[in-house]
Amino acid sequence: MTSAELRALQLPLKTRYREDPETARVTSTAEASLPAGAIQADVRAGGAVVEVGLHPATGGDGSKRCSADLLLEALVGCAGVTLQAVATAMGLTVRGGRIRAEGDWDARGTLGVSRDTPVGLTDVRLSFDIDSDATPEQSAKLMELVERYCVVAQTLKAGTRIRLLDGR
Repeated sequence: MTSAELRALQLPLKTRYREDPETARVTSTAEASLPAGAIQADVRAGGAVVEVGLHPATGGDGSKRCSADLLLEALVGCAGVTLQAVATAMGLTVRGGRIRAEGDWDARGTLGVSRDTPVGLTDVRLSFDIDSDATPEQSAKLMELVERYCVVAQTLKAGTRIRLLDGR
């Protein structure tokens, strides 16, 4: 897709959102089913089901995806799509590359071993190895815009309110 094609694709959306901001509000959803007798959640991701279970550091056997891994996978996916869209808008060619996310967490928190230990990822590193025609200045701008417009990165950076609702 060219920069002009992307702009043409997004122009009517941007116009509508400027004229009627409420139409820009989107509710994204995810759902998991809970199999009886297992410590696992089956998450539907597109046409596939991802079995999510305990990380080996919390008693799992490593045969199922860990929730923290899924979060990092969502981050690299979002960063990758954002990078491609921003590069296209900037008129840059991306010939390929890799994005890697790493996150640190301490199992003592989620296992309740230490109340002083945070539960969840406490440090996330997102690294890019991109093959493109960008100059160093363009590459720096690209990274700045990826950070600014990546929904998952911004959600993690800003934090968000989570409400637990009992559907009974």
